[in-house]
Amino acid sequence: MNSTQWRRRVFKPVVWVVCLAPLAYLVYSLSLDLGANPVETITNFTGIWTLRLIVATLAISPLRWLTGINQLVNYRRVLGLFAFFYGFLHFMTFFFFDHQFDVAGMWEDVRLRPYITAGFVAFVLMIPLAITSTNGWIRRIGGRNWNLLHRLIYVSAIAAVLHYYWKVSIKLPPTNPRNYAILVAVLLGWRIWRTFARKRAFEV
Repeated sequence: MNSTQWRRRVFKPVVWVVCLAPLAYLVYSLSLDLGANPVETITNFTGIWTLRLIVATLAISPLRWLTGINQLVNYRRVLGLFAFFYGFLHFMTFFFFDHQFDVAGMWEDVRLRPYITAGFVAFVLMIPLAITSTNGWIRRIGGRNWNLLHRLIYVSAIAAVLHYYWKVSIKLPPTNPRNYAILVAVLLGWRIWRTFARKRAFEV
């Protein structure tokens, strides 16, 4: 077994454990006191972990550029799928507990409340990314089209930050959301800068 295979065999389970740890904590917390509003606690918990994993997914490429460890790309798919998983839990908490599966009522909330609109957009854009995350889909639609499709994660990240920012700003000064906004802005700005730098280098 070479060093690359060894790292992948060791680190992939670690990534899975880290990504599942919040779920384990949430399940454990269900047996404890979740406060005066347990539904809000679960909603906030799943929402913040969705955003954290989106940021972690976006960070993979910059980390790869900085470190030169190309094998980091092997963990991007896992992180993205876990981001969708927590996003699904976040959405279902909202859909089930807040609206009891009332589609009309949910849609009214999505239409009239901007922070819910942003969150809904962020989640819906993650659905095709999760569906097409397999190697089979890459072969089916082609690598170029697949890469273009998966750039939706950038829009989803921006919408998720807006969702969090607008929701928190209703009650409190949105200090914490600003931190995530800065992270997403830096990660996306880095990609834009790198793309233009490579184009200019190619033209020269």
